[in-house]
Amino acid sequence: MTTPISVQLYTVRDALAADLPGTLARLADIGYTQVEPYSFVERVDEYAEALPANGLTAPSAHVHLVGQDLEPIFAAATRLGISTIIDPHIDETRWVTREDVESVARDLGEIAEKAAAHGLTIGYHNHAFELENLIDGVPALEVLAAALPDTVVLEIDTYWVEVGGVNAAELLARLGDKVQFLHIKDGPKTKDDTEQVAVGRGTMPVRDILAAARQALPVVELDDHKGDVFTAVAQSLEFLEGVRA
Repeated sequence: MTTPISVQLYTVRDALAADLPGTLARLADIGYTQVEPYSFVERVDEYAEALPANGLTAPSAHVHLVGQDLEPIFAAATRLGISTIIDPHIDETRWVTREDVESVARDLGEIAEKAAAHGLTIGYHNHAFELENLIDGVPALEVLAAALPDTVVLEIDTYWVEVGGVNAAELLARLGDKVQFLHIKDGPKTKDDTEQVAVGRGTMPVRDILAAARQALPVVELDDHKGDVFTAVAQSLEFLEGVRA
């Protein structure tokens, strides 16, 4: 059985801010069965009602973990059935030296120990700078992966990997089963978010990426988009289902 395809709700953040239940209903109508919430703690009551009402599950979610009060996050995740909580960004200043990156790994590992007591898994999501910053010739993200305990997984944002100058499919092959989630997005591989397009309509090697990490859950995301974002997420789902048919 093929893994379902999820969508990061930051993609539809404006609609979500105005109408959370209606936005989730629209995504379900498009054909999504899974979503990846962000900043879910503040709206946990709404999600708790709207997710099951629309036949949606949220196996993963984004929220800042390092330096945060963790108990409310764990409680909200448990209530919503979220099993993996992913820190979406750790400050760029902590990715310069090997010591920096190993301290990030320790922080995530300590959080993972606390999360495990709640039956939760912890992950980290990259941007471009973790690939651009090289430590002894190795991208900082790979240094992190080597330093992380087995209790911490990775969500690889394949677009930002390529923007950062690294071949995403080759990186995924090197990282192996450490990667449990993929952000799948498309565009011309620039840092201008508004140039991102529906998956399959840009220059990303999406087929190679999916083939390199068959164990990972694909999560559609557009950081920004010039057109109608619901059209883009619908086109993305159609393309990905076609690739994996």
